[in-house]
Amino acid sequence: MMKPANVDAYLEDGCGRCQFGGTPQCKVHRWTEPLQRLRAILHDCRLTEEIKWSIPCYTYQGKNILILAAFREYCAISFFKGSLLQDKHRILERQGENSQSARIMRFYGTEELSKVEEWIRDYIFEAIEVEMSGLKPDVKKVDLSIPDELQQRFSDMPDLQSAFEALTPGRQKAYIMFFSAPKQLATRYARIDKLIPKIFQGKGPQEY
Repeated sequence: MMKPANVDAYLEDGCGRCQFGGTPQCKVHRWTEPLQRLRAILHDCRLTEEIKWSIPCYTYQGKNILILAAFREYCAISFFKGSLLQDKHRILERQGENSQSARIMRFYGTEELSKVEEWIRDYIFEAIEVEMSGLKPDVKKVDLSIPDELQQRFSDMPDLQSAFEALTPGRQKAYIMFFSAPKQLATRYARIDKLIPKIFQGKGPQEY
């Protein structure tokens, strides 16, 4: 499955990171209407639309502001520096326990989205101001070197390395942290082997 060249291709065929790309089962197709509505809002906010990491990414003057993505249970926009936003309406969430600066806004349908459309715009403009101000989130430094056990699996399965490198940076970091945590060698290999199917599906370790 080829990666989408633009957002129109993403909405039509999906991100291409799993076997469901280009089929009715693709998770992108579950959220066509809210994704289209969110896309229109992002255009209205004068963000530049690109494809990065096989998903829609929106930038301002070359700076990453947010991404638009579909998951099995919801669709979302994810702010790269969401932890710096005031979040006065308390609608931002961490996507996973290892998330540091990113924050997501989840949506389950167009009706719900319509009720908070003005809030969405406010958050987007605030995110642009934060980015242009040069503020940086206070994040903990994480060792992102590939653990030896995962590197061994890459040697055994070259396609696995390609699938891993196609993941978003956040998903790669989550896997590295999860695989590196156990002290026992056997436990590390067990974790890797258990999650290999998710890597091929383009999912993070906590996604279903």
